[in-house]
Amino acid sequence: MKPFPRVMLLLALILAAINLRPGITSLAPLIERIAEELALSRSFISLTTALPVLCMGLLAPFAPRLAVRLGLERTIAVCMAVIAVALLSRAVAHASVILIGSAVLLGAAIAVAGPLLSGFIKRHFAGHMGSVVGWYSLSMAIGGAGGAVLTVPAMRWLGDDWSYGLAVWALPALLGLLFWLCLPNRVEADSEEGTSGLPWLKPRAWLISAFFALQAGLFYALATWAVARYQEAGLSLLHSNSLFSVSMLMGLPSSFLLPWLAQRFHNRYLLLVGCGLLSSISLAMITFQPTVLPELWAVTIGFGLGGSFALSLVLPLYEAGSPMAVSRWTAMMLCTGYSLACLTPVLTGLARDLAGSYELPFMVLTTQAGLMTVLAWLLRRGPGRARN
Repeated sequence: MKPFPRVMLLLALILAAINLRPGITSLAPLIERIAEELALSRSFISLTTALPVLCMGLLAPFAPRLAVRLGLERTIAVCMAVIAVALLSRAVAHASVILIGSAVLLGAAIAVAGPLLSGFIKRHFAGHMGSVVGWYSLSMAIGGAGGAVLTVPAMRWLGDDWSYGLAVWALPALLGLLFWLCLPNRVEADSEEGTSGLPWLKPRAWLISAFFALQAGLFYALATWAVARYQEAGLSLLHSNSLFSVSMLMGLPSSFLLPWLAQRFHNRYLLLVGCGLLSSISLAMITFQPTVLPELWAVTIGFGLGGSFALSLVLPLYEAGSPMAVSRWTAMMLCTGYSLACLTPVLTGLARDLAGSYELPFMVLTTQAGLMTVLAWLLRRGPGRARN
C-alpha cells in the first residue's frame, strides 16, 4: 500500500479530535434555560452530560474488537457519522427523550473513537508521540472551547432557538466523516495482540485509570455546573459564561504545551502533580470565594484540568508497545475512568438540589482534585513499560 502523506494523517487526527467534546460542552451555557423550558430537575438535565460519559466508559472495551473487524480507519469514520447523526437530532430536541437519546449516541461514538485514535497515533507517529498527542489534546480542547464559547452566538444567529445552537455542531462532524472516508483503511490482523483482553490484572493500569476517572469527573462536573455556580454567587449570566469560556480556552495552551514538555524533559509525572495542585487550589477558591479574582481562578482551573487530561492521554502510549496494545490500555483507562466520572455531574446536581447551594458539592470536587494529586504522586514511582 502506498504510504499516505503524514500531514494528511495528522489532519485526520485533528478533525476527529475536534469532534469529541462540543456535543457535551455546548450544553453548559444553555443548561439552566433548557431545564426551565422543559421543566426538568437539575439531576435529570445533568444526564445530558452523564450519559455520554457513561457510554464512553462502558463501550470503550469494544473499540479494539471493532477495529479488528472493520479496520481502524473505517471504524473511526463510522464514529464520525454517529456523532453527526446525534448532533443533527438535537435540531428537534424540544422533547427530553430526543435530548437524552442524542447524548447516548454521542457517548457511544466517542467511546469507540477514543482508544482507536491513541492506537492511530502509536501506529503512524511512534517517534513523535509527545508532540502529536499535543496536537490531539489541543484539538479536543479547541472543540470543547468552541462548544462553550460559540454555542450561544450560534443560537442567537439561528433565531434564539437553543436546539439549533446545539445542532450546529454536526457540521464539523460531517467534515470529519468525509475526510476519514478518504483515508486508506487497514484491517488489523486477527492475532493475539489484536484480540486479547484489557490489562485488568496490571496494578499500574488501575492507577492510570483512577487518575483519569478523577480528572474526567472534575472536567464534566465543571462543564455542567460551573456557570450555575458563578451565577449563584451573584455574577451575571454573561460574566459567568465568559468565565467558563476562559476556562475552556485555557485548556488550549496546556493541552499542547504539557505533552511536549513531558516528552522533551521526561517529567510527565511531576507535571501531573503540578496540574493536580493547581486544580485543587483553583477549585477551593471557586468553592469558597467565587467572586474573589474569578478570572484568575478560571484561567488556572482551565490550565490545570486541560493539562492533566492531555498528560493522561500520553500515559498508555508509554506503557504499551504496539498500536493495538495501546488501544487496549487506553480502552481500560477510558472504560474505568468514564464509568466512574459519569457519576460526578449527576451527584453534583443532586447534591445541589438537596443542599440548596453549590458550595457543598464543590467542596467535594475540591477534595477530588486533592486525591487526583496524590495519585499523580504515586504514578511517578515507575513507568513500568508493558508490551501487551
